[in-house]
Amino acid sequence: MRYNQMEVRLPSLSRVAVCGGTHGNELSGVYLVRELMRTATGAEAGGDVSVRAVLANPRATQLGRRYLDTDLNRCFTHAALNGPLSDAPPYEMTRARELDSPLGPKGSPRAVDLVCDLHNSTSNMGLCVIAFSDCDWICLHAFRYLQRQMPDIPVRYIHLDVKESFSLDSVGKHGFALEIGPQPHGVVRFDIYTAMKDGLQHTLDWVRLFNSGAVFEGGPVDLFTAVGHVDYPREADTQNIMAAIHPKLQDQDFCLLHPEEPMFQTFSGQTLRYNGSEPLYPFFINECAYYEKGVALYLARKRSVTLPTLRVHKKGHPANFVSVQEEEEEEE
Repeated sequence: MRYNQMEVRLPSLSRVAVCGGTHGNELSGVYLVRELMRTATGAEAGGDVSVRAVLANPRATQLGRRYLDTDLNRCFTHAALNGPLSDAPPYEMTRARELDSPLGPKGSPRAVDLVCDLHNSTSNMGLCVIAFSDCDWICLHAFRYLQRQMPDIPVRYIHLDVKESFSLDSVGKHGFALEIGPQPHGVVRFDIYTAMKDGLQHTLDWVRLFNSGAVFEGGPVDLFTAVGHVDYPREADTQNIMAAIHPKLQDQDFCLLHPEEPMFQTFSGQTLRYNGSEPLYPFFINECAYYEKGVALYLARKRSVTLPTLRVHKKGHPANFVSVQEEEEEEE
């Protein structure tokens, strides 16, 4: 079998932003960013990399709440950042513009090279890299490096296939959320905090290696592309939920869910089954923060994406991709 081995050269990542407290009650990121601020030297990743630690939603963090007026992590669309504001705009709308100014502006050449936004989930998610692209080779190679450096914890890549990105990490030229759970909101667990700290350190290590000229070989990686979500069953008149996640599904994030398998159990004891037409992978199962959004769980398809070989772009070489090399493999 013949295949094309593509090599991509991309600019170095000289400015990195590490954000925590975008949701003020997700405390691993809050305490990790505070620790970075306390110990910052201006070159946390080494060499020519400047790392900026940002407490994204200080007012919500102070009050121990997810947000004050509206979800900050939905305020980074171009319309929200550039459209007219009301006379008394929600705090998070104003705060989003305050963040976009030093970290962006979003979509501009002046934006920071990489934004890593730290989040916690109450769901049994392990460590997840969440991004809006399935072909951002920076994010995907960093993800694969995390997988290899953290073999004792499940590390997965979630691709949000939407028309426009909306979260803080989308302000940078490259960006992703580093989400880890389970951890209750308003609580910090040291094991979860430590896993997030390790994941961030490995990410910064990868940035340092990339900038130094290390070659990251191409190859396949698995990712999960979100295809929809399911709400809790609700009473028609009151819209109150009438069922909980079924015990057999609870905590089974990223375990394949087949049609007719249990999904919900009503409060009167009836089992409600998954009525989809294909097996899919559930995640964010019973996430506390998503009750208000009408989401009991998300569903994803698992896909394989082939990464090109990646190295930093240096003077004298074209940016983006260069050569294509054909190789031979024997068919099994």
